[in-house]
Amino acid sequence: MDGFSSSTLAALFLFAFSSSFTPGPNNMMLLASGLNFGLRRSIPHMLGVDLGFTAMVFLIGMGLGQVFSRFPTLYLALKVAGILYLVWLAWRIAHSGPVKEGQVKARPMTFLEASAFQWVNPKAWMMAVTAIATYRVFEDATLNALFVAFNFMVANFPSVVVWVWFGQSLRRLLSNPRALTFFNWSMAGLLMLSLWPVVREFW
Repeated sequence: MDGFSSSTLAALFLFAFSSSFTPGPNNMMLLASGLNFGLRRSIPHMLGVDLGFTAMVFLIGMGLGQVFSRFPTLYLALKVAGILYLVWLAWRIAHSGPVKEGQVKARPMTFLEASAFQWVNPKAWMMAVTAIATYRVFEDATLNALFVAFNFMVANFPSVVVWVWFGQSLRRLLSNPRALTFFNWSMAGLLMLSLWPVVREFW
């Protein structure tokens, strides 16, 4: 092992836990999903975020990040796709509403959609790259990537549950259609605001 210590483990878990709970695109969408669809219907979305991000951390730890370093055009294309996808998601949140009995028009994000979203989420990239570059616990790259990814899987799970639960708990408070509309547009605005660090890189 390289640099293995209890302080390194504590620092890694603290980073994973705190960065998972802080507001970002994932948590804004989980909050909106909890409000509009409830905890049970948001489970695929929650698992997609947790397991999709875990897989992303592992693959970056295995060297995928170096591929984008060698082919910056590919990384640029990914960022542009991420911006467009986030704009579409913001529009979708802004125009969503609570699902009433028998209503099927609106639906929460699926497991695959939430998993795929991690690859165009700027905060997810920042968290994954920082963790892999900073916390070297094992000399073996595969073992280290697995270890860091596992820490994020454990730390991220309570975060996704709390954000969805918080959204669901706001249902009564926002039962008024105008209040709900204001909330959804606010979430869409915050999601768009999270794009600023990425958009700023183009200038």
